[in-house]
Amino acid sequence: MCGIVGYVGRQHAAPLLVEGLSRLEYRGYDSAGVAVLTSGKPRVVRTVGRVRDLEAAMPKRLAGTVGIGHTRWATHGPATEANAHPHASEDGRVLLVHNGILDNAAALRERLAADGVTLASDTDTEVLAHLVSRSEATSLEGKVIDALRQVTGTYAIAVLDADHPDRVVVARNGSPLVLGLGEREMFIASDVAALVRHTSQVVHLEDGELATVTASGFHTFTADAASVAKTPETLELSAEELEIGGHQHFMHKEMHEQPETVRRMLTGRLDDRFATARLDGLQLEPRELRAFRRVKILGCGSAYYVGQMGASMIEDLARIPADSEAASEFRYRNPIIEPDTLYVAVSQSGETADTLFAVREIQRKGGRVVGLVNVVGSSIARECDGGVYLHAGPEVAVASTKALTHMAVGFAMLAVALGRVRDLSFADGQRIINGLKQIPDQVAAVLEQEDAIAEVAKKVAAAPSLFFIGRVRGFPVSREGAQKFKEISYRHAEAYQTSELKHGPLALISEELPTVAIVPRDDLLQRNIGAAHEIAARRGPLLVVTHDGVDLGELDAARIVVPKNEDELDAILLTIPLQLLAYHAALSLGHDIDRPRNLAKSVTVE
Repeated sequence: MCGIVGYVGRQHAAPLLVEGLSRLEYRGYDSAGVAVLTSGKPRVVRTVGRVRDLEAAMPKRLAGTVGIGHTRWATHGPATEANAHPHASEDGRVLLVHNGILDNAAALRERLAADGVTLASDTDTEVLAHLVSRSEATSLEGKVIDALRQVTGTYAIAVLDADHPDRVVVARNGSPLVLGLGEREMFIASDVAALVRHTSQVVHLEDGELATVTASGFHTFTADAASVAKTPETLELSAEELEIGGHQHFMHKEMHEQPETVRRMLTGRLDDRFATARLDGLQLEPRELRAFRRVKILGCGSAYYVGQMGASMIEDLARIPADSEAASEFRYRNPIIEPDTLYVAVSQSGETADTLFAVREIQRKGGRVVGLVNVVGSSIARECDGGVYLHAGPEVAVASTKALTHMAVGFAMLAVALGRVRDLSFADGQRIINGLKQIPDQVAAVLEQEDAIAEVAKKVAAAPSLFFIGRVRGFPVSREGAQKFKEISYRHAEAYQTSELKHGPLALISEELPTVAIVPRDDLLQRNIGAAHEIAARRGPLLVVTHDGVDLGELDAARIVVPKNEDELDAILLTIPLQLLAYHAALSLGHDIDRPRNLAKSVTVE
């Protein structure tokens, strides 16, 4: 959600801020703004809409080498110019941008109003600008510290003060913030994507840390003024990876990258000698892996559904209880943390707030938690006890495709690693390893059917509502398929266990309600076919996602055929056509596929 950029150096700040904000558009936003110090005076431009609207609204000459920018996703108050960031103090000399939510904002607004301050917006952020300005501290650093001591909640902030025109002061608590190091210039961002064209050296701030950023460098410290030593890290990301190439949308590009990125993910991780997966990042010895008696997977949205696929693989291959739970609910139910349970946090961005808070709850109670994340150096990656990087490369589209596939492959490797220290035989371990090796080419084979899937997608897109159904291993596939369809086509889509149709949902079947049925060639094939016939008997239109060689009898249904792999791995491949289905449905409806309404790529607030 929300994006922050900042610059201090020798170049004009405004173009760099706009470029950085455009790199963060995928995070989701509804307004944007910049503030630049021009001859020691702040100049602010804010607009509702896209970064291109902000760029169009900016004066042709906006000189100044120090500035901050922001893309806002509305939380407190609607998307209006008054609510857009940066926010200013009453005298206009302090400018501030903020990601996160201040829990005590209402009380602070009341106090400021009682003190005679005129509030210009509905936001929680504005109070920080006033608190910084009203502080009696002489340094900008002291003013920021004074202000932050009065707030509770999550934040990443960047602050300009016309009285201190050579610097930007930043702070982090619960929302990501990174500094980029240049030659006599410094960059600030909430995501490294905004920095890759200008630097490969970055420093991540941790919660509770602040930094003073000037053209000559940075100084990091805590709220009690204690210095914090930081060692720059090298980015493993190039600007070219963030380009759309010859594709119409980033989602389309990312779907078609999957064969190569999955092949890259598997390189060096499949051990034929011992028929297992090498996951050194877990930092768990075989004896430690064997000691776990349960696996609990935590994620949000698609990560939660792929966690259900992972739980099924772990139970099938390692024969230990496993389940997936929505991380957003986890800490609020006062969970029982067991010492012999392995907790797995799943997140593409590594910054999902609900999942990060779940990680901290587990650690506070002494549990062992590892991460499956895509972004190197992200908060979840740094705070977990170990983990598996997904190596999917940057994912820009809000609807996750390649990262989700990598998560599923990561769970397959974790399942075989857990299984091989227990009762999974060498032969079965090798069977799964060989199956994983086939996945890149099999994903490519599904993508080759894009034109045929696009024709089916146009038909189902005409319906106002859809069912997605699957049984056992197929149920999480159907849940993810419905999620993807909802996200970008804006059609209502609901997932049900196939076996539950008779227990209520069958009443909704009609000629107007298509059903997408997941029908793998496994031991439940005949039961799945029987359910499909029950839908057809009630004149329900059917799209069956299945394997080659499956005989559907006299069933009148459209069909998408997916290559067969091992039963335990089939769910990975069955999700691929559902990605294409959602994409082409949204395309036929004319929607903004990469930036669906009301959604954000990285949900960094609760």
